[in-house]
Amino acid sequence: MSTVYQSLFAKNVFVQFVRRTHTASLAAKSQLVFPPVCGECIVPSTCALNSCTPVQPVRSASTLNARPRLQQAELADSANASPEVFDYTAFFEEQLEKKRTTATYRVFRRILRDVNDYPFADDFSTGEPQRINVWCSNDYLGMSRHPKVRECARNAIDRFGVGSGGTRNISGNTLLHEALEHELASLHGKESGLVFTSCFVANEAALYTLGTLIPGLKVFSDAGNHASIIHGIRTSKAAKYIYRENDVGHLDDLMGSHASPENPKLAVCETVHSMSGDIVPLAGFLDVSAKHNALTFVDEVHAVGLYGAHGAGVAEELGCMHRIDAITGTLGKAFASIGGYLVGDRVLVDTIRSYAGGLIFTTSLPPPVLAAARASVAILASSEGRQLRAEHKKRVAIVRRRLQEAGLPAADVPSHIIPIFVGDAGVCNSISEDLLRNHQIYLQSINYPTVAKGTERLRLAPSPFHTDKMTDALVDSLVKVWRAHRLPLKH
Repeated sequence: MSTVYQSLFAKNVFVQFVRRTHTASLAAKSQLVFPPVCGECIVPSTCALNSCTPVQPVRSASTLNARPRLQQAELADSANASPEVFDYTAFFEEQLEKKRTTATYRVFRRILRDVNDYPFADDFSTGEPQRINVWCSNDYLGMSRHPKVRECARNAIDRFGVGSGGTRNISGNTLLHEALEHELASLHGKESGLVFTSCFVANEAALYTLGTLIPGLKVFSDAGNHASIIHGIRTSKAAKYIYRENDVGHLDDLMGSHASPENPKLAVCETVHSMSGDIVPLAGFLDVSAKHNALTFVDEVHAVGLYGAHGAGVAEELGCMHRIDAITGTLGKAFASIGGYLVGDRVLVDTIRSYAGGLIFTTSLPPPVLAAARASVAILASSEGRQLRAEHKKRVAIVRRRLQEAGLPAADVPSHIIPIFVGDAGVCNSISEDLLRNHQIYLQSINYPTVAKGTERLRLAPSPFHTDKMTDALVDSLVKVWRAHRLPLKH
């Protein structure tokens, strides 16, 4: 990071924050009463004691007569009600109907993964559970089931409890937080690290902070960047310029056309695009950024744990971590816990720590999550991690080759993510449903707005624990479903 930016962060002379006061007035507080439930019960049909009922929130007697705002229009006296009364229920139903008619209404699958039988899970979406093979999980290396990771989480619960107790500023900062931050910084070859509750929050909070803090900042962002990056830049109201996905030539042109040498600039990219499987030409991105004296912000969310000798990501694999100012990553994918983080120079990270509302005003990550993440990071940096990555890479190559040999439109991309293009939201949803119901294979459909209209796809993420037999079943099932939907196969 150049001395100009270091001085700016160190002095903090350009900061102006607008404090927002949130007020709320409640006419009556709703007290919820829960029936007793046994400690063994997660789903009623799996209750080992057979003695409990599903948890049902019940309003206490004092609030049974309370009327939600959504019903106010219906309850108003028709003779006195104004024709201007806004019908909230009708409005929300209309918005949902728009989603349904465009096949973009999201349905969350109800599954419970089996820690002793990865990558299988039980699907409860239709009531009675059925055993399914999960092919779309971001738990890429199965680390959530690793005995050492689970042991560390259990030990942390036994010693420290299940919650953190507060924000980082008020009793919620622990030695576990600081140890994990130190290890993540070391993993990426940086001076300092900062842990967030998710990488969505890490990206959004950091980019919002930089965009509001640096005077006259111009942000140059890849068109394929994640929603968290888009939100952070947009809410900062900094001037933004979008370059074509992975097109560093376009980035160079935009920087040359819209920013003079004295303008502060920030270039933002993801190394692995989560829905296309493409990998950024990182060296070119860094060359262009250096040419224009831009700070660099690189999201390695879908790369950490999977690339590089120690699992630090694409930048480690290419030997260019030292050229990046800020790197963000997640603890919730290959590292199989939850949370996000940012690493970089001490003064930059300390500035984010001091001004990012997404860090300051939220409860910190709890001890078992931190302990599990630390264990996972350490394992994936070791020889065991290198072996897992080698097996993972091999399985991805096998699955991609088998899909293409069968004539399925599996994209030939360099990462571990394999998109299978469909091109229609309704058909994509139908294929996913058919695979789950009739073939016990879980492949999630990906539709607009996650991807552009007309590029709807299935997103496949093989793991090292998917076998040849499982791969055969996947390919055979996909071919059958493809034909049933009268989609073409390439031969």
